Amino acid sequence: MARSDFNKDYLAVMSGEKIPVELSKGINGLEKVILRDPRGSSAEVYLYGGHVTSWKNDHGEELLFVSSKAIYKPPKAVRGGIPICFPQFSNHGSLEQHGFARNRFWTVDDDLYPFPTNPSNNAFIDLILRPSEEDLKIWPHSFEFRLRVALGPGGDLMLTSRIRNTNADGKPFTFTFAYHTYFSVSDISEVRVEGLETLDYLDNLQNKERFTEQGDAITFESEVDKIYLSTPTKIAILDHEKKRTFVIRKDGLPDAVVWNPWDKKAKAMVDFGDDEYKHMLCVEAAAIEKPITLKPGEEWRGRQELSAVPSSYCSGQLDPQKVLLSS
Repeated sequence: MARSDFNKDYLAVMSGEKIPVELSKGINGLEKVILRDPRGSSAEVYLYGGHVTSWKNDHGEELLFVSSKAIYKPPKAVRGGIPICFPQFSNHGSLEQHGFARNRFWTVDDDLYPFPTNPSNNAFIDLILRPSEEDLKIWPHSFEFRLRVALGPGGDLMLTSRIRNTNADGKPFTFTFAYHTYFSVSDISEVRVEGLETLDYLDNLQNKERFTEQGDAITFESEVDKIYLSTPTKIAILDHEKKRTFVIRKDGLPDAVVWNPWDKKAKAMVDFGDDEYKHMLCVEAAAIEKPITLKPGEEWRGRQELSAVPSSYCSGQLDPQKVLLSS
């Protein structure tokens, strides 16, 4: 997409708010949008996949993990960042792994679609995906998928998805969904996840059998691939070494996937470094167990907000007043 195609009205809105939103060339010439906050935080979104590949705090520290071996070449999905899984999560259906949204070219949304909230002090970009003729052959449903990626004044990263059924034949469709977020961590053995205790989960390493989480918090010493069910709206990832906590707030996404491939699977992936599993963790806001069904004209909305805050420890526990029980 040429720079002149970048919606002029959109840029006018942005410049009027004095918020830098830049369209530029990324790796292999792929178009990307850079969002910047005056305080120093930033985010990058590739139009290929509607894929967030960078989220930095106001100190310039990268908060997302992207593999050093990631392949930025269609139709390969980028390994890391925040891939969007739609209309299928993983192999929960007949489509390719994680569906096709993450390896299609999105466009800037010219309609400035009205979202429920539009804070004037956020840098944001609106993208849209509609099915191609080839997409309709493998998944015969017409849809509009609108994605807003916003960077808040405190450096929070917000993704809001709106998916509408635009079928003209009166047929509903059903899908599963996930924000496949890769967080950058110092050492996976020093990380714990809080907020999923005592919940049921499906273990993808044991044929999706259902179990109940027993630990006080989730820690990591081997491969993990679990889908936690009916999860709270807030989940925390504590990185002890960096004294940093990621907080995931989500709406419309009842499930949460926790994944780390560990050493054996890492070595088997061509787009993933052998030891990179030590420095990443996927915690994914998702809708999987109960697929979403939309009738023609109906719309679904799923939102996640990510923030990074200093950790507060007391005997290894996160101060609940600061994160999980905060408003």
